[in-house]
Amino acid sequence: MIKLPIGSIKPQGWLRHQLDLEREGMVGRLQELSPWLKFETSAWTNPGGEGERGWEEMPYWLKGYGDLAYVLNDADGIAEARRWIETVMASQREDGWFGPRALLKNLDGKPDLWPHMVMLNVLQSYYEFSRDERSLRCIEAYCGWLQRQPAAVFANGYWPKLRAGDNIETIHWLYNRTGDGALLELAEKIHENMAPWSTGVINWHNVNIAQGFREPAVFFQQSGDRALLERAELNYGTVMDQYGQFPGGGFAGDENCRPGFGDPRQGFETCGMVEFMHSFEMLTKITGDPIWADRCEEIAFNSFPAALTPDWKGLHYLTSANQVQLDAGNKAPAIQNGGTMFAYSPHERYRCCQHNVSHGWPYYAEELWLATHDHGLAASLYADSEVSARVGDGRTVRIVERTEYPFGDRIRFVLEMNEPVAFPLHLRIPGWCGKPELRINGRRVRTEVGAFTFLALNRVWNDGDTVELRLPMKVSVRTWPQNQNAVSVHRGPLAFSLKIGERWVKSGGSDEWPEFEVFPTTPWNYGLELNSRNPAESFTVHRRPGPIAGNPFTLETAPVELEARARRIPAWELDSLGLVGKLQPSPVRSDSGREKITLVPMGAARLRVSLFPVIGRGSDAREWGKAAHRDGSRHLPPSPSGGRAKRLAEPVVWPKPDV
Repeated sequence: MIKLPIGSIKPQGWLRHQLDLEREGMVGRLQELSPWLKFETSAWTNPGGEGERGWEEMPYWLKGYGDLAYVLNDADGIAEARRWIETVMASQREDGWFGPRALLKNLDGKPDLWPHMVMLNVLQSYYEFSRDERSLRCIEAYCGWLQRQPAAVFANGYWPKLRAGDNIETIHWLYNRTGDGALLELAEKIHENMAPWSTGVINWHNVNIAQGFREPAVFFQQSGDRALLERAELNYGTVMDQYGQFPGGGFAGDENCRPGFGDPRQGFETCGMVEFMHSFEMLTKITGDPIWADRCEEIAFNSFPAALTPDWKGLHYLTSANQVQLDAGNKAPAIQNGGTMFAYSPHERYRCCQHNVSHGWPYYAEELWLATHDHGLAASLYADSEVSARVGDGRTVRIVERTEYPFGDRIRFVLEMNEPVAFPLHLRIPGWCGKPELRINGRRVRTEVGAFTFLALNRVWNDGDTVELRLPMKVSVRTWPQNQNAVSVHRGPLAFSLKIGERWVKSGGSDEWPEFEVFPTTPWNYGLELNSRNPAESFTVHRRPGPIAGNPFTLETAPVELEARARRIPAWELDSLGLVGKLQPSPVRSDSGREKITLVPMGAARLRVSLFPVIGRGSDAREWGKAAHRDGSRHLPPSPSGGRAKRLAEPVVWPKPDV
């Protein structure tokens, strides 16, 4: 599958609202806050590449800021992005290097290639949106400079050699537009000399993992070696099997993964979230396997919203599955990084995430729909949207998608076109949905497809045709044997967290750009009482009446809640650092009285308990362990060698730019 031209997809509903919040909040106005975004003094905007602060921060921000403007068709944002981009391109030398000259000797006198990997993504998006040939020529000239470098340059430094797969992605993108075979030689040189993710997980920094694990699959498009394709899945499985044993799609990497630190109180960096989402989006296209879209949704719905304040005016560095107090205190060494990691801030306290968070939702919006190798369209990530694209023999169709997904289970498509056209429409069936229901023009269509599938509807379509897809959502419970046999609760793509009262306390900043700590106002130390034979029957689903709120990711606006029975566990308390205590082995004995508690979607809970102890006796553990769903919210096999990678669809590197 391949990405559609930027601007083809118009997000609507809650996703559009998130993009609007991003524009009006920290990302759209980050120049008011960030010393790295001073246009007049930046080394990125100086014609001679001289100046200050010429590293990753400005490219990180512009990578999302530009795409945000393109997706929203925001004239002011487009003009501002162009102002930065044109000055960057104007700094290019005859040999192809552009931007800060200091980066040429940043690593003990050797070139630091990492910041340019990000800036190349900026230029790629700008070309896709504007078709400005100058940006294509700028990328081409810089790749020429790379071609002339010795092989050892791709092993320079800590960050560049671990993330050089980003360069390979750009090189393939350029090759697909120019057909220059020398670019493939450059990609091979980078692959052979960078840090070898094709041998396994070679670094345990959370963002390096989120970007680097995919590199073998990216290079597979060129090599055709299926072992490389499988290695990306194996890398992912290795990390998640050891450190991702809780809901939300992230892993315990509060800077670096550490043996013995896999409890759900460990955090996942906001940078890691957006890079994981981007990796999953890339792998969906490369493999055609819908499991990667499932994994993207898992992060996007359950973890990413809680990393930010609801108004997008602040974020925190680390988000955890169990995180019941967001104070400014130092949590080290339980959390690897010292200093403030949990409180919300729009300021340079969280320097990388403050800038890099920008591309999370814009990239997601650009990947809702994909073009397919059979001249069709694929609905990859479901959200209210409209898409216009050429299909079949080249005629244009428009599809209007209306849905309350992920809070509701119905998705409706209306097709608009000037004349009948034959093309396949591919609809993703997520891994949690065993029996989708389909109607075309109101008539029920029987289908035998199940989970982990793109359902292909290949027919002649007429103006006004409708397709209605229902993905029935049932409550399920997953046990996590590697995390004390605790459980998480799911409904469709959503994981659920305890609804904890929040007290927001301004702790710094200004009136316009405050910093906040968040403290609990209600008890949080609950264990769930479960029906041992059918745990899902322990929950009652409540839907909030009326339409979905513009921002459904708050306690007050969450469209779905679950009612459950629980007992408090008095011994489960905050520790001396103000961290939620580690999980006790389940089942846990409790003499506290039974209570009714409310669970809300995990993404709506800034304070959260999402991995719960289970109340019961020893014999109960065997019963509910048998009944609970063990495939979990990521739908992993029992081990990375369980065969998922062997069922991947055949990917394609497109040889021509007009396909």
